[in-house]
Amino acid sequence: MSRPILPAPFAIGPAAVAAALALCALLASGTAWGRVAEARIQRIETAAATLDDVRVRLEWPEDSAHGQLRLRAATLDTTLGYTLRGVDWSCRLRRMRNERWDCAGPVVAEGGDMDLSVALDSGDLHALLDGDGTRAALARDAGTPDLWSIDLTGVPLAWLQQLLATAWPEGVLTAGTGAADLQLHVPADGAMELAGTVELADAGFDSRDGRLAGEGLDARIELQASFGEHPSFGVEGRLAGGGLLLGPAYLALDDRDIALAVQARSGAGGWALPAWRWEDPGILSLRGSARLPDGGPPAVDLVLDAPGLAPVGRHYLDGLLAVAGLGGMQLAGTARGSVSLAGGGLQDARLVLDGVDLADGRGRFGFEGLQGDLRFSGGALEEGALAWSGGYLHRVPFGPSRLPLHSAGGELWLAEQATVHLLEGQARLEHFRLRPPSAGQSMELRFGLGLDALDVGTLAAAMDWPAFTGRLSGSIPEARYSDDRLELAGGLEVGLFGGRLSASGLSMERPFGVAPTLRADVRLEDIDLAALTAVLDVGGVTGRLDGRIDGLRLLEWQPVAFDAWLETDPAHPDRRRISQRAVQDISSVGDASLVSSLQGQLIGLFDDFRYSRIGIGCELRDEVCSMRGLRPAANDGFVIVAGSGLPRLTVVGYNRRVDWPTLVERLAALGKGDVKPVVE
Repeated sequence: MSRPILPAPFAIGPAAVAAALALCALLASGTAWGRVAEARIQRIETAAATLDDVRVRLEWPEDSAHGQLRLRAATLDTTLGYTLRGVDWSCRLRRMRNERWDCAGPVVAEGGDMDLSVALDSGDLHALLDGDGTRAALARDAGTPDLWSIDLTGVPLAWLQQLLATAWPEGVLTAGTGAADLQLHVPADGAMELAGTVELADAGFDSRDGRLAGEGLDARIELQASFGEHPSFGVEGRLAGGGLLLGPAYLALDDRDIALAVQARSGAGGWALPAWRWEDPGILSLRGSARLPDGGPPAVDLVLDAPGLAPVGRHYLDGLLAVAGLGGMQLAGTARGSVSLAGGGLQDARLVLDGVDLADGRGRFGFEGLQGDLRFSGGALEEGALAWSGGYLHRVPFGPSRLPLHSAGGELWLAEQATVHLLEGQARLEHFRLRPPSAGQSMELRFGLGLDALDVGTLAAAMDWPAFTGRLSGSIPEARYSDDRLELAGGLEVGLFGGRLSASGLSMERPFGVAPTLRADVRLEDIDLAALTAVLDVGGVTGRLDGRIDGLRLLEWQPVAFDAWLETDPAHPDRRRISQRAVQDISSVGDASLVSSLQGQLIGLFDDFRYSRIGIGCELRDEVCSMRGLRPAANDGFVIVAGSGLPRLTVVGYNRRVDWPTLVERLAALGKGDVKPVVE
């Protein structure tokens, strides 16, 4: 990075200029005219800067009204920690009147050239650095030798990197320009102090770890800072435009005018922020305090007021929610509350909601009319509640409910069972207990859920599924969510088509995040095939179906792995018949063939056939279904339908490895009636 020369006036200030003008006085005193004087000074130290290996040369021709002064320094170290190398200033030195001297000319250092003019009058010093749209003026009066006035215009913010580093070592200024009207107090025996007004245009910054950043920021702030052993600063002003990245949260400031204030001081153990404030009028108000210990977790006290949650979602929360898989959340209503963090975890919190509506950006869930006073306590018991007037879950509407919630000792729990009307039945939240993340521990949520007689037909209609019928009941006595994984004890049972479907071993990973995964083992018992095939419109089959789907794994709600076996129950007393169309549909989907003594010549003469057993299996791995049937058949085939009586019909499959996406397409076409029976 190029090295700017803006701090040069600080260093070419009192000591360096005094050394040069001392030579001037020597040459100007009578017999010195027409001489050349040189001096080499090992070090010049001031409260503002230190110069090493300083060389001063003055040429003053005889009878001339001015001389030529040149000052060079190998290095210039400012008090703020900024280092310049190869400083070289040449100027024409003139004695104006009385004790006034001035000198103006180009100054060169590694990184750029500018013009520097210096005037000295009985201890008063005025310096101006100017060039390429940048202007820096410096002044000191003899009566207040420790006080410097600084006027900056068009200064690249990158030049102030070392000033930032004294307060924030990890910060990097990346873009923008600044202007300032400052007073710099540089006492010989005390800390340097800086105060005044600073304006920033199109500013950008970044942290070395990439967690904090800003771009396109405009600001006008009042600054007070002390750079002693324990630095401190205070800023108050307004921020407009651009955006801020704060960890996972991106704040889009757009063209809004934000009021902000921060007080901070450094101590032996870290930084303290006794007061800070952020005011986004009509949208969000934040105020609080913080402690940032060295090598330890921060402690933060925060009070918030959000009179309009819709813009809060757009401008503040969307990036943060996207990390949890909830990007695009739509919000409405008002909220206010407070948060206290310490020791790496949540200590106390309160959130008051009034008329809040929220809708997931991907349509997975939503709530209407949220009202509540939620309280979390790391100590004594606090009581609160949350209620809503309605909502939906994956297009399935649910009714109103109220959750009485208590908190103490760092946990939040349900004080009594709550019910929700859902799918013409009820869902019961039997218990609920939440422990937020704390030092060394991730968040943990435990709950119990019961389902009573939910109507499967209503669910199927809401989800645009085939017209299944039945009732869903079940119990999950204990579910645990932690580390983005949901594990469910117990199981679910559905009364479906005169039989039962049950699921056990349920677990989910990233349920609301990217690529959610579901695992389960499924059992089917005594499913009425006549009712099932009527709904699926795949021809007619009578009898009862049993089956299992072991190791079912869904990724993004699509099957990616399982081991399934479906078989009719030979012991059930129901008649076992299969229609001509069902035979053709099975054959067209599974690449099967008809095998019998009469085979295709006679199939068109019969509406249905007797069978003894139907059985088919699929083990899905890597988008390939490894097929199997009731028993092996000739030519590496496998029997899917075993006939009975006359005409005896047998359906045999020959393709043992079926592409899963192709099979799904065929099944979808079958359900829509796009696959027609063909009789030869």
